[in-house]
Amino acid sequence: MWPKWSTSHQKETKINIDAISAVQEVSRAVTLALGGRLAFAPGVVVVCIGSDRSTGDALGPIIGTFLSQRRLPNTQIYGTLQEPVHAANLHETLSILSRKHGTAKVVAVDACLGKSDSIGVITVGLGSLRPGAGVHKELPPVGDIYVTGVVNIGGFMEYFVLQNTRLYLVYRLAETIAAGLSTALGGTDGDKIRA
Repeated sequence: MWPKWSTSHQKETKINIDAISAVQEVSRAVTLALGGRLAFAPGVVVVCIGSDRSTGDALGPIIGTFLSQRRLPNTQIYGTLQEPVHAANLHETLSILSRKHGTAKVVAVDACLGKSDSIGVITVGLGSLRPGAGVHKELPPVGDIYVTGVVNIGGFMEYFVLQNTRLYLVYRLAETIAAGLSTALGGTDGDKIRA
């Protein structure tokens, strides 16, 4: 069953990490979000945002590392554990994307904070993502679609919360999101990402 977009301004679908079909739901949601656009686009760029210096914020770079180990046709990956995309180099990365991949569809991936009952929820949506918004940073928007994973509770002492997020949850979210993205982007072994 295809996910249905909500009627909110930003169309999105939410998937719980504990759902048996979470990988397939992420894949379907990304496929739906990219819709017929792929046929006319000269590729897809996945920008995995975050830092390996903070457990909660490492979601993006872990996903980028998983994806960079897969053969995804016509897909470029930015943001890995080795070469993360974060607040200090985001402007430079966006400039590179504009020069090298100007007409490619961009999928932005990042961790986010939310309500306690949203921890472990993956969101796939249409539109750009505002990295750093959860920690009150003003950074440029990224992407044509976004994929986020709620890693912990937001609203108070966000930097401390991100530093003290359980790696187990971040890793599970990363496995699921990377497998779903890999499948949606034509990877032949997307489900093998998930242990």
